[in-house]
Amino acid sequence: MRKTLTTVGLAASALATGVLLATPAAAASATTDFDVIFPGQKPETQYHVTNTADVSAGRITAKSVVSWQILVDQVVDNSKRFTSFKVTTRLESRPGKDNADAVETSRTCDLTKLVNDNYTWFQIEPVNTCTAPSMIYDGDLFWSSDSTIVYDIEGDGKGAITKEILGSPLVHG
Repeated sequence: MRKTLTTVGLAASALATGVLLATPAAAASATTDFDVIFPGQKPETQYHVTNTADVSAGRITAKSVVSWQILVDQVVDNSKRFTSFKVTTRLESRPGKDNADAVETSRTCDLTKLVNDNYTWFQIEPVNTCTAPSMIYDGDLFWSSDSTIVYDIEGDGKGAITKEILGSPLVHG
């Protein structure tokens, strides 16, 4: 009986230690909104970008979800709004809270066709989500998801415009 209780006690201790050492599931997000005014009678549009750093199953992933809505109910001009609309999502780390970020992985996603074909989009789907390659999570580092949007408005003659998007809060521990 004593041997059985000792074995059960050791097994319970091992399980508890494993639970304490397991990587916690965590996610940190931040959203940025910006408006785009188009030439002609095209409707002004507001874009929303949510950057998320997500820890799951011992890995960390950075993703940016882009959604948008027109700010004017009546659509007058149905022509193309962008010659290009791209989001670059970065998984970044730093050794200390106050150190500079280092880009660990990144991915650029071309959303030009999607934003030109849809005046409004609020679904969260792979087609409007840009995900950087994941990495093994190191809890000693401070991690975040960051992104940049580069778009060129059709017919405005200004060329590409770059928007730095607010990064996610730091994930650590």
